[in-house]
Amino acid sequence: MDFPILYFTIFCIDNVARFLGQSPKDVYHSMQDADIINGYIVPCYNVLHSFSKEYIVNDLVSLMQKKGLLT
Repeated sequence: MDFPILYFTIFCIDNVARFLGQSPKDVYHSMQDADIINGYIVPCYNVLHSFSKEYIVNDLVSLMQKKGLLT
C-alpha cells in the first residue's frame, strides 16, 4: 500500500470513529474483520478520495450497517 492510500485509510477510520463516538482502534478492528479496508477502501481509493468527507463517512457507516457491525 502506498502512502496516499494509507493516509486516506487512516482518514476514513478516524472520521468514522469520530462520527460513531468510538475509538479509532475499535473501528479499525471492526473494518479489518469485515474486510472493509482491503475489500472496499483500498480498491475503491481512486473514486472514494474524490468525494467529500461527509459522503465518505456516510458511505462507510452504511456499509458497516449492511455488514452487521452497527446496530
